[in-house]
Amino acid sequence: MDRLHSNIYLNGTYFRRNPTWHAEDSEYKASDVTKLINRNGIKATTICEVGCGAGEVLNQLSRQLNDDIIFYGYEISPQAFDLCRSREQENVHFYLGDFLEEDGFFDILLALDVFEHVEDYLNFLRKLKGRGKYKVFRIPLNISVQSVLFKSRPILRAREDFGHLHYFSQETALATLHDAGYQTIDFFLTFSPISLRHLGWKRYLLKTLKKGCFCIHNGWMARLADGFSLMVLAE
Repeated sequence: MDRLHSNIYLNGTYFRRNPTWHAEDSEYKASDVTKLINRNGIKATTICEVGCGAGEVLNQLSRQLNDDIIFYGYEISPQAFDLCRSREQENVHFYLGDFLEEDGFFDILLALDVFEHVEDYLNFLRKLKGRGKYKVFRIPLNISVQSVLFKSRPILRAREDFGHLHYFSQETALATLHDAGYQTIDFFLTFSPISLRHLGWKRYLLKTLKKGCFCIHNGWMARLADGFSLMVLAE
């Protein structure tokens, strides 16, 4: 547990700031995972998510992928685990505890928006590597021209609201995985869907503009503005 900035996840602080544990984002995250798996022709019978939050990503994946797959989710937060329990199914199982302290090997490991929260993230990644054949990462890209021009406010917001301890661009994210011993197989940039329900009108308009520019040239837009993530498939 010392490898994690764990106090905010254990004492309810993160839950108070994010009471849904971002379950509303799970459908598009699962779709991005499915896209990586399918376009690389990967066959799996077991998929495990490390830091599964509310468990909704695995719930969505159980609908999108082969019925023969068994899904496992590990979460250190008791509050998030309580949310997981209502999503348990015959082929979807959740466990409260530190994944790296348990046994098991899986066809695919998912670490979606995880290692930016981990204090010793390189050690975490190295230990994670041997626990699955394929690994799927989702890495938020907090380093951008916008984050520099606006005195790092997007970065500080990610730190305060979401507990991010480390910040990446596409290049440094891929370099981090390489330094931890991973071989990148495939990757793509992604941007969350736009919903006025979760945004004020000003942020809605800004996000709509970003989305339009992202569709034209996603690489440059991810360097210019915040709000983008990198999906990576690695061995």
